[in-house]
Amino acid sequence: MQFTQEHEEIRRTLRAIIDKDINPHVDQWEEDGIFPAHKVFKALGDAGLLGINKPTEYGGMGLDYSYAMVMAEELGHIHCGSVPMAIGVQTDMATPALARHGSDELRREFLAPSIAGDYVACLGVSEVGAGSDVASLKTTARKVGGDWVINGGKMWTTNGTQADWMCLLANTGEGPVHKNKSMIVLPMTTKGVQVVKKLDKLGMRSSDTAQIFFDEVKVPVRYTIGQEGMGFIYQMQQFQEERLWGAISAVVGMERLIDETIEYTRERKVFGRSLLDNQVIHFKLAELRTEIELVRSLCYRACEEYLEGKDVTLLASMAKLKAGRMVRLVTDGCLQYWGGAGYLWESPTARAFRDSRLASIGGGADEVMLQIISKMMGTLPRGENR
Repeated sequence: MQFTQEHEEIRRTLRAIIDKDINPHVDQWEEDGIFPAHKVFKALGDAGLLGINKPTEYGGMGLDYSYAMVMAEELGHIHCGSVPMAIGVQTDMATPALARHGSDELRREFLAPSIAGDYVACLGVSEVGAGSDVASLKTTARKVGGDWVINGGKMWTTNGTQADWMCLLANTGEGPVHKNKSMIVLPMTTKGVQVVKKLDKLGMRSSDTAQIFFDEVKVPVRYTIGQEGMGFIYQMQQFQEERLWGAISAVVGMERLIDETIEYTRERKVFGRSLLDNQVIHFKLAELRTEIELVRSLCYRACEEYLEGKDVTLLASMAKLKAGRMVRLVTDGCLQYWGGAGYLWESPTARAFRDSRLASIGGGADEVMLQIISKMMGTLPRGENR
């Protein structure tokens, strides 16, 4: 990919906000188990960073997806995984379908304030019995007059306790599971929406992740995003961007952890010499750094093809699979070289180790990525390769 001065300006602008408004507070937010999403998102929105590739008429920059990829990559400079993930939900998971398919009225009411940082968005797809298997979700929306009446629940909802609205995927018909779903904008203050609890997670401690119930929740039918019955297709489109975002956003954090490990092992003395002097360590770190660069290159290639209008489901799935596995290898390997210091809760390696485990689960587990790749290779057994 060829980066322009505009790409680099996005890097500089975001890095300044990270250094001033985010990293000085990360440790406290991690301890608190939540970060102030509205405050952080407003700073990003004021800088134009929440709508980089969104339409200009709703406050976006109207740039192509390569600029959004640069932002996702630069988020790796944040000293935790929680805040980048929450930002990614806002920019690349909950709003793309609305930006592409929503009515002008709906986009002005919900997309514009989300781009400005005045609204926090969340994505309502996963359920207790339907995480990676989107087709099997059970939440329903039935038409009553001019309203949708929604019943069911969502699980693992990032930004769920602070969100102003949800991009909800629900069953709106009785047809085939890939054609009976619609996307609906759901204001979180609507009567019948109940945030049951904030989930206590292994990692991503400062990201509020909620379980949410819907009991006869009424929203206008005009809050439907795009065409009724196209929700599954819209979500598959969103997955391309979500998985590319997940892959590229891991790269800088992995590099940063390796750099910190180099410095630690250079200063740490064992048996009278620097720990880094052991060939097995600097060879291993060199190998990991090489693998990280391959993930970056795969993401860049996928982005280039995406800009050409190609379906990048295969490449995005490969990138997401590889990045999820690489971040686990890097955090585990680096923690080993930090020894007991790396095992302390407050150490950067321990936090990275905890946060990284989600990468192979969220946005489609490794096994789902492998199934997608296998399907597109034509290797699934007959009857499954459809």
